[in-house]
Amino acid sequence: MRFDLSGKVAVITGGGGVLCSAIAEGLAKEGVKCVLLDIVEDRAREALERVRRAGADGLALKASVLDRGDLERAADETLKAFGRVDFLINGAGGNHPKATTSAEVPFFDLPEDAVRFVFDLNFMGTFLASQVFGKVMAERKEGVILNIASMNAIRPLTRIPAYSAAKAAVANFTQWLAVHMAQEYSPDIRVVSIAPGFFLTEQNRFLLLDERGELTERGKRIIAHTPMGRFGAPEDLIGAVVWLLSPAASFVTGVVIPIDGGFSAYSGV
Repeated sequence: MRFDLSGKVAVITGGGGVLCSAIAEGLAKEGVKCVLLDIVEDRAREALERVRRAGADGLALKASVLDRGDLERAADETLKAFGRVDFLINGAGGNHPKATTSAEVPFFDLPEDAVRFVFDLNFMGTFLASQVFGKVMAERKEGVILNIASMNAIRPLTRIPAYSAAKAAVANFTQWLAVHMAQEYSPDIRVVSIAPGFFLTEQNRFLLLDERGELTERGKRIIAHTPMGRFGAPEDLIGAVVWLLSPAASFVTGVVIPIDGGFSAYSGV
């Protein structure tokens, strides 16, 4: 019973993405209703089909995490359909190729709009969703907000300064919000985060694999510095997410949990 999540309702931003759709499917198998928010409605609908095949109900809603109106409408629709919000998973995020340094584009020439896009998507998207759905939790005096940070928040990586900085902000915000919600609203509102290591997604595939599907030099270095010797699979996140959302983690808040195959623990020697 300590891990029982049946009957709970989770709102997942970026719900149509590779990692978040896998998390949604995993939660659905635990009996969690999943409300999937995505800026691309078809992706949300596809993820909802996975949720339903896994045995749970849910909603697929088109919403931008950078539009408070979209988020408020999603909150209203969630409450109308299910009457509650138990969990918020802030999964919307990603990098942008134009915010990545290269031989052709040095740091000094990174376009401001691309950098702002990456920072806003990752940090402001988390911030705004936490305001809208955190208020619902504050009124009920219980709930869990789970942010998705990154290994970049712990050890900034070369070439992606905007993404690294944004995810570091998400990790710091997790700690701040955990204290704020517990002290100002209820100790039964917890805020936690996971920091995935290296998972192949559409956002980073161009950095890790070449046109033939072989590891790039960067990809080889990552595998060499990951003691488990592989990239993560989306399903590798589910166990930690279930634990963090469940009553088994009732005294856990303000933490950032690496899920990285040992990358953050390895010094390279």
